[in-house]
Amino acid sequence: MPTSRLLWWGGAVAVAVGAVLCVVGWYGVSGERFAERQIPYLASCTVPGAALIVAGAVLLGAVPPGGPGPRPGTPEAGPGPEEPPATDDRPSSDAPPLRVPGGTLAHRPDCPLVAGRADAVPVGDARLDPCPVCDPES
Repeated sequence: MPTSRLLWWGGAVAVAVGAVLCVVGWYGVSGERFAERQIPYLASCTVPGAALIVAGAVLLGAVPPGGPGPRPGTPEAGPGPEEPPATDDRPSSDAPPLRVPGGTLAHRPDCPLVAGRADAVPVGDARLDPCPVCDPES
């Protein structure tokens, strides 16, 4: 059985048992008139029940997103969808960088932020920050 299923079921059982203990403790306390006769119910049911609820919530929070089922690509689930190879989508060009008049960033000529703009001019000697999209300095 995968670990995520064990965590999920363990958390669910702990929360359920904790809730039952809290209800039993409340019922026992509600039937007693004097505080000294209520303490055993608090100590034996309500406090452990609250602790189980917290522990169960922590276990349920440890289950990965998507629930307790098998993850794609594991032997139980069968083959998962193939992921495309990682590519570098940044524009690349060896031409001198460009800037937009009044702009503060240097761009490669094929950067989508300046490509096709008639007002883009060469950077020249201006000290500009590199564009985070095309990164002309790399």
